[in-house]
Amino acid sequence: MSTHAKRERLLLADLLEGAGPDAPTLCEGWLTRDLAAHVVVRERRADAAGGILIKPLADRLARVQAEFAAKPYEELIQLIRTGPPRFSPFALKQIDEVSNAVEFYVHAEDVRRAQPDWTPRPLDPVFSDTLWSRLERAARMLGRKAPVGLVLRRTDGQTVVAHKGAPVVTVTGEPGELTMFAFGRQDVADVQVEGDQEAIEKLRGTKQLGL
Repeated sequence: MSTHAKRERLLLADLLEGAGPDAPTLCEGWLTRDLAAHVVVRERRADAAGGILIKPLADRLARVQAEFAAKPYEELIQLIRTGPPRFSPFALKQIDEVSNAVEFYVHAEDVRRAQPDWTPRPLDPVFSDTLWSRLERAARMLGRKAPVGLVLRRTDGQTVVAHKGAPVVTVTGEPGELTMFAFGRQDVADVQVEGDQEAIEKLRGTKQLGL
């Protein structure tokens, strides 16, 4: 049976292919070719991918990613579609699912929602539950630099505290939309935001959400 990560991988590859190499994305400063290079480097070049989280390695990551971005775009798409090499940890289905289901969902939306005519994408209940489960576990890391207290609330009433503090802003939406908000895509997330108006403006304007 296909995993969520595999499905989102193929969707991302299709979206990148359809958009072409020079289309905008929600990732600041990145065109689709840059996003494609990021995905490939992340799972195929462990020697450089550490720069995503480790600042001393960031320059090396930038160099390697630029090298991949210069490759033929069709080659990058094919590398994404076929997945990581056998020796990569991502080649294990369990690790792929844990590491990539959310990653590929967010990046697929980075391509979709950068287009002016994008429309909401319905998610099946099982995948929505998966996104919520992952968000519950990652909320405090994603919201650790929020400028105000932050509570994420699913439309069925389930909540998770992403950042302790006062005043508190509560963000309500479906799991996919809350995921986009928590990963720093506040402007395109279909959510309801409640709280002190000044606190809401601070949260809406911050670039500190996400990894």
